[in-house]
Amino acid sequence: MERQEVVCLGESMALFVPAQPGPVHEARAWTLSVGGAESNVASHLARAGFHARWVSALGDDSLGRAVRDRIAGVGVDVTDVRTDPVRPTGLYVKEASADGSPVRYYRRGSAASGMGPELLATVGAGKTALVHISGITAALSSSCLDLLWAVLALPLRVSFDVNWRPALWTELDKGVLRELADRADIVFVGDDEAEAVWGVSAVEDIRSLLPNPAEIVVKHGARGATLLTDSEPVFESALKVDVVEPVGAGDAFAAGFLAADLNGESVRRRLRRGHLTAAGVLLTAEDLGEPLPEDVVAKLLDADDATWSGAYVTAGGVILP
Repeated sequence: MERQEVVCLGESMALFVPAQPGPVHEARAWTLSVGGAESNVASHLARAGFHARWVSALGDDSLGRAVRDRIAGVGVDVTDVRTDPVRPTGLYVKEASADGSPVRYYRRGSAASGMGPELLATVGAGKTALVHISGITAALSSSCLDLLWAVLALPLRVSFDVNWRPALWTELDKGVLRELADRADIVFVGDDEAEAVWGVSAVEDIRSLLPNPAEIVVKHGARGATLLTDSEPVFESALKVDVVEPVGAGDAFAAGFLAADLNGESVRRRLRRGHLTAAGVLLTAEDLGEPLPEDVVAKLLDADDATWSGAYVTAGGVILP
């Protein structure tokens, strides 16, 4: 059977994390990794057996080659990643903390900021099941915003993660995020993001603001997530996890949910697969992490409520009640 194709479109950057604990300004050794919301989603989908294509732009530099190789190394198709001969690959630096990781971005004028609608020449409407984009891209440049509008005009299913990054929007109209989200088929948004961007956080208010998407996933942090469709809202609690740091968990959740959605799984299994995929990322300081053992995932997807709520994900394994 031919694998379903998903296109994930957006910027990825070289990511530097201190190689040892302690104040960042004292670090003398650093670990080079990769960070990018859309390529994170593509990586998880590739692991799940999909033909995941990442479409983007990188600089003609060593960091760009490192990013391309790392993403390709987990099975993502990077054939259509453009190499910009002038603009550099973006990079960012972060600390690792379970309470949130301070991040410093160095992406102004990056290769990805030069993306525009011309990138869609590589998106095959005949074989692509879904295109995944995020609000980050909308803030990179006017041509990037044009690219997102062009994606949303395609005769394809589109998922949109709001991915609120306040530092990117200080001089821009954040109102466009509602317009973009309302044109998508599937939307991911945290209730904290909705409060920051639109001034609402209740699921019914979010649905009122976004009447058109077929599915809206409202994430409530460590509490869980609610899926809004044409039927009654469905809430699924998050798993208890020994959190190392949270960056990348939202992308993992989106990928898990999308994988289950594309495979036609039930509403509850879509939410649970999102939580299970996110749990593997919460256990690591990197943006991707390792997936939970498949036998554990299989047990928990259809577990009763008591088993699900009592499961405890640790670095040493998953403890079931």
